[in-house]
Amino acid sequence: MRAHLGGRSRQSLVAARASLDAAVKGVDANTASALSTQLFFIAEVLDTNIAVRRALTDTSRDATSKDAFIAELFGKKIDSQGLVIVKQISAMRWSGAKDLVQVVEQLAIEAEASAANIAGELDRVEDEIFTASRAIAGSTELRRALSSDATDAKAGLVSEILKGASGSTVKLVSQLVNSWRGRSVEAAFADYAHSLAARRNRVIALVRVATQMSDAQQARLAAALNKQVGQPVRINVEIDSHVVGGISVRFADELVDGTVSNRLAGAARALVGSN
Repeated sequence: MRAHLGGRSRQSLVAARASLDAAVKGVDANTASALSTQLFFIAEVLDTNIAVRRALTDTSRDATSKDAFIAELFGKKIDSQGLVIVKQISAMRWSGAKDLVQVVEQLAIEAEASAANIAGELDRVEDEIFTASRAIAGSTELRRALSSDATDAKAGLVSEILKGASGSTVKLVSQLVNSWRGRSVEAAFADYAHSLAARRNRVIALVRVATQMSDAQQARLAAALNKQVGQPVRINVEIDSHVVGGISVRFADELVDGTVSNRLAGAARALVGSN
């Protein structure tokens, strides 16, 4: 999330997001959305129960003990994939127990973003979240109504505000207005927008080439990346005069640089190293 995470928590967030990548690889939109619902539920339990947070982040407890605790606590509430993720998270190291809430909420938002991406609606959801944030932040009456404890009334307001919006947008905004967690309207929407953007960045490939790729070449590359990721991947092509030949692909946390200039640089480093 946008909030500061300590060093260990930042590292664990990277690993937790990799766990989510594996969980949503090759699934359909409904499955990804169901996982999001489970992760939001876990985040709510963690947010309202400090004893559970401490139990899951206690480094003195062994993995077997933690897994048994998680199975007893969540086994009847979430499916096997949700259990796998929360068990993996409990095995990671955290700077503070409260960081667990932020990270699980981010995973929940990203899981729903994955559902929207599979359905071809991720850009739409981002736009609709932004529009909703402006509408709510700009209305004193809406801010007051959506900050109340009247859950049913808030659900009706969200449905009215988002009439015609994507199902993922309605779900995310509904979740947000029922879990402010002490945040202002602006801060909460900024957290959600940040998480949506983080997931979008994981399904966009930046391709650097010397000359424009043909439609057929782009289609083949997209198909290869889709197969690797198990989700639709968007390709952004950048013409770079510094690329002598070949192709460079930056995708999520990976860089595959097959340009001639990179191979020449590698050869030069090898030559220097041998002298």
